[in-house]
Amino acid sequence: MTVPVIQLEDFRKTYTSGEVQVHAVRGVTLAIQPGEFVAIMGASGSGKSTMMNTLGCLDRPTSGRFLLDGVNVGELNRDQLADLRNQKIGFVFQGFNLLSRTTAVENVELPMLYTRPPRPAKEQRERALKALEMVGLGQRADHTPSQLSGGQQQRVAIARALVNQPKLLLADEPTGNLDSRTSIEIMGIFQQLNDQGMTVIMVTHELDIARYCRRVVVMRDGLVRSDEAVENRLLASAELAHLEAEQKAVQLA
Repeated sequence: MTVPVIQLEDFRKTYTSGEVQVHAVRGVTLAIQPGEFVAIMGASGSGKSTMMNTLGCLDRPTSGRFLLDGVNVGELNRDQLADLRNQKIGFVFQGFNLLSRTTAVENVELPMLYTRPPRPAKEQRERALKALEMVGLGQRADHTPSQLSGGQQQRVAIARALVNQPKLLLADEPTGNLDSRTSIEIMGIFQQLNDQGMTVIMVTHELDIARYCRRVVVMRDGLVRSDEAVENRLLASAELAHLEAEQKAVQLA
């Protein structure tokens, strides 16, 4: 039987603010299998950010269980949690979070600096260059973020997330700072990675972006309100071809 990459069992998270208790997540049971591409949606205060922090091992449930690739996260100490996060999860953020004075390849190498035991410098460089090639930036390895477009910076961030060969890729509003065409290109990269077997979970508030995924989980008031497969799924390659055809028609008019 296949072990889920993510398994939540009656997951609850409560924060205390003074004398007030805030029930951010109120009892979620959810399983995500290897190779799925899932969008988590919801308005502000729905619990989706709390869910994402937990899935990324940045926070722990108040009660219930969270298993990551079969490991009960609640039983790990801080160092074990950090190791699990570094080995199993790749993170992609809305703001890229690249070091401004550091080249693309050096930015991609960063997660490997925390790997135990440490990898040799030559292996780190080879893996980083390979990850950049996977996202189409092999020729830009020596460029700093200021020399790259927003889309290229996000590609560097994706390469950085992939360099440790994680089981799970978590993307938090990855297209939030990008224009429409570049957003489609980035979703195309996620679709390609998913087609190759990578499990991808993405938080987004944009329904159009969620339609590039295979499954959409909608949260409201700390609960999962719907969990459905995407019908009429958008394919980034087809959307880009359509955009190019429209642009060509405008130029010929």
